[in-house]
Amino acid sequence: MSKIGDIDVGDFPLLLAPMEDVSDPPFRALCKEQGADVVYTEFISSEGLIRDAAKSVMKLDIYEKERPVGIQIFGAVLESMLRSVEIVEASGPDIIDINFGCPVKKVVSKGAGAGILKDIDLMVSLTEAMVKHTKLPVTVKTRLGWDHDTIKIVEVAERLQDVGCKAISIHGRTRAQMYKGDADWAPIAEVKNNQRMHIPVFGNGDVDTPEKAMLMRDKFGLDGAMIGRASIGYPWFFKEVKHFFETGTHAALPTMAERVEAARRHLQMAIDWKGETLGVFETRRHYTNYFKGIPHFKEHRMKMVTSDQSVDVFAAFDEVLEKFGDFQFERF
Repeated sequence: MSKIGDIDVGDFPLLLAPMEDVSDPPFRALCKEQGADVVYTEFISSEGLIRDAAKSVMKLDIYEKERPVGIQIFGAVLESMLRSVEIVEASGPDIIDINFGCPVKKVVSKGAGAGILKDIDLMVSLTEAMVKHTKLPVTVKTRLGWDHDTIKIVEVAERLQDVGCKAISIHGRTRAQMYKGDADWAPIAEVKNNQRMHIPVFGNGDVDTPEKAMLMRDKFGLDGAMIGRASIGYPWFFKEVKHFFETGTHAALPTMAERVEAARRHLQMAIDWKGETLGVFETRRHYTNYFKGIPHFKEHRMKMVTSDQSVDVFAAFDEVLEKFGDFQFERF
């Protein structure tokens, strides 16, 4: 049984990764229904929070049905990070997660996200200060290192643990790799196998089949898997992994009716949460995966991703169900 602080998260929990413009409340709700054990918000700028920037503050919205839920923040300025901890705490999450892994240039250029991998002492001191500033468990998400020549993740993880970090999620790539190449889980296993480590070590990167999740558990011995891109437009992934763990067989794929229903609910929840314009716009990235594998689908997908009015998107869903209702999906 893995624990984040005092929170039981089960044997080999599946965590929904924090993803910008993806891990919002509507999508988190769908993933939770499908078996995600822990969900994280989109990453939130500490500077945006203390400036009361509307987009940052909106990301603090969390709901009882999604617990345990972690709010993830990023930044590199101690004073701003501590102030943002106070703001985050007031939203009542179960966990505060620090992003030390985002490879995006606009984040890295400010020394935040994966940028801090160039300054491990700062990474550790920021974590320690934040741990002391809150009663909530603090966790960290990071990468193997800045580049291949500077990988010190075993030492880094131990130092973070020693200043009070309650769990660590490690993406099996360096910042230099961005999202290219294959994730390397071997260094994450080295972290787990370090005799001094006693906090949960979660693996992240390329967990896109139930078999890979099992490999991460059984061969690499990690404490859980953080799921990112495999879940976009496919919240069923969590349930499929758990079914595979329990039975050794693949669960039946969601039917067309189930996919249309999920897409409809997703869009409606998004509109209810952030309004028509943003709700329609920010749900678009999911549709390719909701309906992946349907032949000659481009015309229908274009309607979904170019329509500015939700009524047109809902109509496109109805068309798809009517035209392809009996389509049999195949596993990729």
